[in-house]
Amino acid sequence: MNDTAKHNQGSASSEPDALVVNGVSHSFGEKRVLDNVSLTVPRGSFAVLLGLNGAGKSTLFSLITRLYDNVSGEIRILGHDVRRSPGAALQRLGVVFQSKTLDQDLSLHQNLLYHAALHGFGHLEARRRAAEALAIVGLSDRAHEKIRNLSGGQSRRVEIARSLMHRPGCLLLDEATVGLDIGSRESVIGIVRGLVQRQGLGVLWATHLIDEIADTDLIVVLHKGKVMFSGRLDGFLAETGAKSARDAFRIVTGTTSTEEAA
Repeated sequence: MNDTAKHNQGSASSEPDALVVNGVSHSFGEKRVLDNVSLTVPRGSFAVLLGLNGAGKSTLFSLITRLYDNVSGEIRILGHDVRRSPGAALQRLGVVFQSKTLDQDLSLHQNLLYHAALHGFGHLEARRRAAEALAIVGLSDRAHEKIRNLSGGQSRRVEIARSLMHRPGCLLLDEATVGLDIGSRESVIGIVRGLVQRQGLGVLWATHLIDEIADTDLIVVLHKGKVMFSGRLDGFLAETGAKSARDAFRIVTGTTSTEEAA
């Protein structure tokens, strides 16, 4: 039994997990892109959704965030079903999408205030939360600069700040470090790991970059729409007999270094 299954088995009497995906499939026409996907992200945990481009990671995120409707299985955020109680579920969810979504002609502060208005916060509360969020990502001193003046890594940090404005308990990040240099990648990952440690957020971090995995992370390997492994790194290595996460990934997915590069 893998770690996810063990956690589900014993979670009935405890507080709900940050995210539960149970038996979810999805198709575009005749093409099935997700096939009976199940995973659990406990509170206070950093879970890596690892898969090559085209594995189905973005489709899964679209189902969790209700951009698509899941017609099979169930998805719960802090115990709230995204189909039956979408408002309550999404209020507890913060998201950083792969594509850039900040207004380049507004300042960091203005972008956050606009987002706060969408959540119904009054002006004073919005300003307070914006200042708090910018402090978390280390950009308080840039609050009144336009987004277009920031580096790619700094823009990502603003998107993380924006995702925290309504104080979610679950955070999704879809390929959040794509296109960033090594220093910026480390900064972004460090901020998110800090949120897990200090605030107890449950994080689902989608990536195709194996070197973003830490020894303590939960790992969910998604390949061609199917979950090939779910558990801790030590279990991943033991199950495959591999010496590294990269080799273990190649074994469970049947891929090569050439396919990873592509």
